[in-house]
Amino acid sequence: MSRLYFRDRYLEKIRSFYDEGEIIKVITGVRRCGKSSLLEMIVTELREKGIPDENIVEIHLDRRPYKRIRTVEALEAVIDEKCQNVNGLKYLFLDEIQNVRDFEESINAYREEGDYSIFITGSNSYLLSGELATKLTGRYIEYEMSTLTFDEYLEMKKFYGKEIAANPEDEFDKYILEGGFPFAVRLDSFADKRLYTKSVIDEIYEKDIRKNKRIKNRLLFTTIQTYIINNFGATMSIKSLCEYLESTTKMTVRKETVYNYLSILENAKIVSKCSRFDMKSRKSLRGEEKYYLSDLSFYFANNTDNRIEYGPVLENIIYNYAKSRGYAISVGRIGKLEVDFILRDINMDYSYVQVARYIDNGNVDENGINLTEEREYRPLEQIRDSFPKYVMTLDRLLQKRNGIFHKNIISFIEKGEQF
Repeated sequence: MSRLYFRDRYLEKIRSFYDEGEIIKVITGVRRCGKSSLLEMIVTELREKGIPDENIVEIHLDRRPYKRIRTVEALEAVIDEKCQNVNGLKYLFLDEIQNVRDFEESINAYREEGDYSIFITGSNSYLLSGELATKLTGRYIEYEMSTLTFDEYLEMKKFYGKEIAANPEDEFDKYILEGGFPFAVRLDSFADKRLYTKSVIDEIYEKDIRKNKRIKNRLLFTTIQTYIINNFGATMSIKSLCEYLESTTKMTVRKETVYNYLSILENAKIVSKCSRFDMKSRKSLRGEEKYYLSDLSFYFANNTDNRIEYGPVLENIIYNYAKSRGYAISVGRIGKLEVDFILRDINMDYSYVQVARYIDNGNVDENGINLTEEREYRPLEQIRDSFPKYVMTLDRLLQKRNGIFHKNIISFIEKGEQF
């Protein structure tokens, strides 16, 4: 086994449940984001704290010798054989559990026995379909993984001895174009990284999309998929999207079909929906969502143009970073003004975030007023509560204005700061 770069951000969330038999630990995330490696990290930590090898049961259902297991009976036979005459708590790791039909009731039965601590990963489109919620009776916790955020990307490059550009902005641009799939970091050439990323995307489409029986109209689904990926970070109105689809495909498009196909993209973890929130009425605004990519490579690996449109790209990076840190995220509206992100942490405390490439960009009017600065600060200045407010940019010279924090995106993420 090659050396593992330990992703402590996720391990810290799970550690307190290592020995908990009442709760099934479900690890989700886009394919190849590191779920199987996370299981290996947990196993390593268990061994380091003295858990005997016979109490650790690892079954990787996409690998030999277990890849032919398809029935509950066959799975239980393997588990029972491995656990025969083993005393104490057994740690059961089941990778790609969706390969076994109707696994939920069997896994729940092992949970009810009380002497198994169970960890599972699997196909996102299956695990997030509602089966776990209904058949495991809520006795599970979901841990959602992402591909590497920029700070993890830098740490992993250092871990594997890869060259890092002297200019942080150059390395940041590399991260944007290469994406954050962990294995790609270990490759040397950009061509190899791009080839690997494209193979991952093809695998996701093949296993999580093409075989999905809810997709009745492949042309329509592909059109929606392409549109969402190419317009990430833009406000999506289902009505306008239907009009676009009808003009493009020359067929009648129902709103319910669009919602259904968007949910398939979400379940496969290709995109993530960010709903809009009206800060005056304190209500969510249905039908005015934004969609962000789980990894920017979904866009760049499928487009020959490597020019970076920093507006949506920087928003996407901040969105994924905040999500990986456990924040609930929405887009805010204050009258006619918009706040890029409203973040809520586990303690129900809020933060407000505006994102732009630069403020000091020479965009001034005839009176010498910096129009970009006004655009980014004004929405935050309309918010009357005392929660922290941020303007996130790539500027190196940071300013102070009305108690609002001005932060450099690269430095903020590299240091692993919280909002």
